[in-house]
Amino acid sequence: MQIERLLKKFDHEAFDFYIHLDKKTDIKDFIYLEQIGRVYFIKKRIKVRWASYSFLNAVLTSFREVLESGRKYDFISVMSGQDYPIKPISTIYSFLEDNKEKNFICYEEGEEWWEHAVTRINKYHFTNFDFKGRYRLQFLVNAILPERKFPLPYTLYGGPRAMCMTLRVDCAKYVVDFVAGNKKLQRFAHFTWGPDEFLIPTVIMNSPYKDTVVNNNFYYIDWSQGGANPKTLTVEDFETLIKTDKMLARKFDISEDAIILDMLDNLHFA
Repeated sequence: MQIERLLKKFDHEAFDFYIHLDKKTDIKDFIYLEQIGRVYFIKKRIKVRWASYSFLNAVLTSFREVLESGRKYDFISVMSGQDYPIKPISTIYSFLEDNKEKNFICYEEGEEWWEHAVTRINKYHFTNFDFKGRYRLQFLVNAILPERKFPLPYTLYGGPRAMCMTLRVDCAKYVVDFVAGNKKLQRFAHFTWGPDEFLIPTVIMNSPYKDTVVNNNFYYIDWSQGGANPKTLTVEDFETLIKTDKMLARKFDISEDAIILDMLDNLHFA
């Protein structure tokens, strides 16, 4: 299982893993992962729909459980099961140790991304819902109602790499509390598309934490093929991966190419 390989690769006493498993998935097939050690499952599981508010809700719910775990952490990182380190784990640990005052998120500079992404906000999206005819209703609603406006007087930040973030625990708590305390923002986000790629960066970059942000998540992600998903990395990407200064990469799929992970392991990940 690919996530098992990822967990074992991060075998370091400083790293714990909290797994949010989609509520639609049978946890019995994954519960054995707790045997690895320092692995915990998020108790309040969310039924996730891709690119919907439910995905963002799963992240914020997971943040809250980590914060309320009683364990002391410096950072919370968001990763997917298709991520993998491309630098030694000791290098990643040392980097975080040396940068405890920083938050690492990615957002696009300038207006180019927002020129096409603005429809995520100014149009109604029913992606979060599961009922017959929802997209027909979405079309009709957008044809009748005026364009939507973000409910806060904020400059918007976001981008396709925004979800892979590493936040200080105090910053993560600020985001969780801010969203939980702003029902108007929650209602607005329910009818957006892909809020995971703009809501958290927007909250942070309009907060007292703005000056702590480094606009880099140290992920190598290849968007060269276009579309809504990044390229699946294979052996043909090996040379690029070992030359980049990034520390992690996505996405990998062992059903498509497991050899690339073997090649990375054989470098320096003993």
